[in-house]
Amino acid sequence: MLADLDAERPDELWCLGDIVGYGPRPNECADLIRERATVALCGNHDLAALGTLDVADFSGDAAAAARWTQGALGDEQRNWLGGLQPLATRDGAELFHGSPRDPVWDYVLSEDGALAALLATSAPIVLVGHSHIALAVSWDARTIEGGAAPAGTEIDLAAARWLLNPGSVGQPRDGDPRAAWLLLDTDMHSATFRRVTYPVEQTQAEIKAAGLPGALGARLTHGV
Repeated sequence: MLADLDAERPDELWCLGDIVGYGPRPNECADLIRERATVALCGNHDLAALGTLDVADFSGDAAAAARWTQGALGDEQRNWLGGLQPLATRDGAELFHGSPRDPVWDYVLSEDGALAALLATSAPIVLVGHSHIALAVSWDARTIEGGAAPAGTEIDLAAARWLLNPGSVGQPRDGDPRAAWLLLDTDMHSATFRRVTYPVEQTQAEIKAAGLPGALGARLTHGV
């Protein structure tokens, strides 16, 4: 994903959280985001790895992964993650891991949820994560419309206010196993949803070697 992003030579990289929590390389992920991102948010899985959220709030494999990550995190990475917040603002954009209603836990998965988030904010662009599903919903003060945003979806940001979810670099939930990211061009008022193939088998092998739940690796093949 970073190689694909570098080809576009963006001015900034924004990360919407859950930097660690499911994968076998939490320290490397934290180091990369710390080095590369202008804005980095913390997500619920980051907070669980830090012990800020109770692992009991997570179910099954997510709880097991959180406990493993707690033990795997280095002190330097833990300290950096501990300084992050679940929301931020940039020029023309408001960023949340979850949503403005609950920056940590709220899932925006419907037009109603998107409208509530847009009405609770004022920026032309509202970015959310958390759901692992790429999403694009517009609001022109009269009509709310939109939904899933598959690879190649292009958005005219000038046409309305937008709530956008870039999707997930790991553990996608929309049936596309490729890594997802979103290219914003604020000069051209456009957004493009991107997907990148990566060596899923390598990640699956590392998940197995780390002793993480096998389902976390198996579902990478299918993006569910």
